[in-house]
Amino acid sequence: MRNYQTWNENWAFEKPGCDKEIVTLPHTWNAKDGQDGGNDYYRGTCVYSKTFPNFDLQNGEEVYVEFRGAAMSATVCVNGKQLTTHEGGYATFRVNITDVLQEENIIEVYVNNEANHVYPQSADFTFYGGLYRDVYLLIVPRVHFELDHYGGNGIKVTPVVNLEEQSAKVKVEAWINQSLENVSFQIGEEIQEVKAENGYACATFMLANVHLWNGLEDPYLYELIAKVQEDEVQVPFGCRTYEINSQQGFVLNGKAYPLRGVSRHQDRLGVGNALTPQMHEEDIALILEVGANSIRLAHYQHDQYFYDLCDRCGLIVWAEIPYITKHMQEGRKNTLLQMQELIIQNYNHPSIVVWGLSNEITAASMVNDALLENHQALNDLAHQLDATRLTTMANVFMLETDSPILDIPDVNAYNLYFGWYLGELTQNEEFFDAWHAQYPDKPIGFSEYGADTNPQFHSVHPERGDYSESFQCVYHEYMLKMIEERPWLWCTYVWNMFDFGADGRDEGGKNGQNQKGLVTMDRKTKKDAFFLYKAHWSKEPFVYITERRYVNRNEQNTKVKVYSNQEKITLFVDGEEFETKEGKYQFEFEVPISNKHAIKAVSGSYEDEITIQYVEEKDMHYVLNQQSDVKNWFDEEIDPAYYSVHDTLGEIAKSPEANAVLEQMMAKMTASRGDVAEDVKNNPNLKRMMARMTLISLIKQAGDVDAASVEQLNRILQTYKKG
Repeated sequence: MRNYQTWNENWAFEKPGCDKEIVTLPHTWNAKDGQDGGNDYYRGTCVYSKTFPNFDLQNGEEVYVEFRGAAMSATVCVNGKQLTTHEGGYATFRVNITDVLQEENIIEVYVNNEANHVYPQSADFTFYGGLYRDVYLLIVPRVHFELDHYGGNGIKVTPVVNLEEQSAKVKVEAWINQSLENVSFQIGEEIQEVKAENGYACATFMLANVHLWNGLEDPYLYELIAKVQEDEVQVPFGCRTYEINSQQGFVLNGKAYPLRGVSRHQDRLGVGNALTPQMHEEDIALILEVGANSIRLAHYQHDQYFYDLCDRCGLIVWAEIPYITKHMQEGRKNTLLQMQELIIQNYNHPSIVVWGLSNEITAASMVNDALLENHQALNDLAHQLDATRLTTMANVFMLETDSPILDIPDVNAYNLYFGWYLGELTQNEEFFDAWHAQYPDKPIGFSEYGADTNPQFHSVHPERGDYSESFQCVYHEYMLKMIEERPWLWCTYVWNMFDFGADGRDEGGKNGQNQKGLVTMDRKTKKDAFFLYKAHWSKEPFVYITERRYVNRNEQNTKVKVYSNQEKITLFVDGEEFETKEGKYQFEFEVPISNKHAIKAVSGSYEDEITIQYVEEKDMHYVLNQQSDVKNWFDEEIDPAYYSVHDTLGEIAKSPEANAVLEQMMAKMTASRGDVAEDVKNNPNLKRMMARMTLISLIKQAGDVDAASVEQLNRILQTYKKG
């Protein structure tokens, strides 16, 4: 029988310029410097090594070391002999060490995350380095299921469901490391013996009264047991059908099942990407609590354990490779390798329904022959490896809707940030309505949308760029209404479920983080918007009062907002019944305050309570820009004959002198938002969109420009005459 065990203890870790230390895996060397801002985290080569005695191998047994994730490239040596090199930080790979074993042994793993041809290289997240997932020691019999093919387990299960007959035809395939062997397959009580030819065996099972894998409602899993001589593998699988169409959106097992979910990056505060199983479980629990039925696993292959959790919980998955932001001509081979590994290693997961070819790839790259050819090759490869699933792409918001790249995947989706990065909230619905009218037979999804917030900040008059919890709620309230009015959107994914490391960012009162999460990066604080989605999506009864962190209030009449999936809320102030309102999802009350007050919201047996207090002066602790309320940037008289911050970027660009001032300011803003902002700044479509924005609108979105600087900028622009 095979012996499978974690091999995480007592690894020596060496980083250039530092003392050697003993670490336990999972481990990353960027847990701190990859999250502190400045975009200066260490990217280079570090070495993990481990000494171990020889194994008592019997009857030709073989020894493999399995790496679940080595970011971003790894070279493995045993006893001084290089055995393999792997390029890609997110997929499983193995190395057979049997032939080089001695009485005493040393394994050395050279792991590298520096800039090169391995994706990703330009993205709004930290590229942590390290052996950040489990490492396994695997001892297998001489005859065993294939372990040397792109990190797979040698087993492929393909169910084809007939909904009318309530049956499933299950094709089972296996590859073994010997040419002619008897292979045993078992599903339930049925066992089939098959003779392998050239290392390949195949059998077909018919399941009557098939028990469907039915999303959150009933994620039922069958189990295949495959045996060859003394080797045995168990493979869970699910039986389900799905389609994506332009009118109903996503259809699961014959019924409309619009995917309403969140995206997830795998890192967390102080840990980086070196997550434990308990941390993966906590993430799943939070995603289930908010009521999502789907996850977009961005922007790379995630831990096998996490896919297993999705299978068992019924969460539908969009899985993708890190072909992101910028096409690298020298990276084509690497995209194909990462797609091959993604599909071969994850083929049997019923939770996965689409393979993502790329993300925002035209943000910093033109649509040319090389880009199209790379995507066509990826699409062809995906269908060659998996004829049962569809392909998709997450397209950047400035990509034209008639671009030829949109014809390559089976279905498309867009990342739109109107109302946050630029433009107005209404442009989101305008975009999708225009698509639906122009392409009535083409499905469209909403692959990303979101707004950054720091839960420390609050505003009575929330505006884009103030990073307040209040504005994030305004933004998502609008987006949820827009989405619910368009059930034909086959998927929608909040960006993001959790704040995540983006060391190039220095904004919003925190360095090194993208703060669009519904939950903070340490998983300790559920932001108010988390409960807005819970009200819309979850069946678990609850009542939640927002702005609970906004305690000191200097308005004499304050707004109290409640999120709930109940239909009636009664508000109590200092123990006295204040008002009852009926509604759906959100309830707002105007409450006069003069001192310290206990506010309680009640619906039947469900309740929530907060404490607020009236203060004479505004508490600036709640404001990102300490020098000025965002609402009132300055109050100077403007001469319309001269340029000002109220002009559009397109108008200002007409004057070489005024445009030089604008470009200097833009360079400073870009520098605080990392490599992606730098890479996309010259995108012509983005420039056309931004030309319609006023400069003051752009500054407000930036959120971290003080009033004095805006006043000075305006005074300079007022020296340049128009026309």
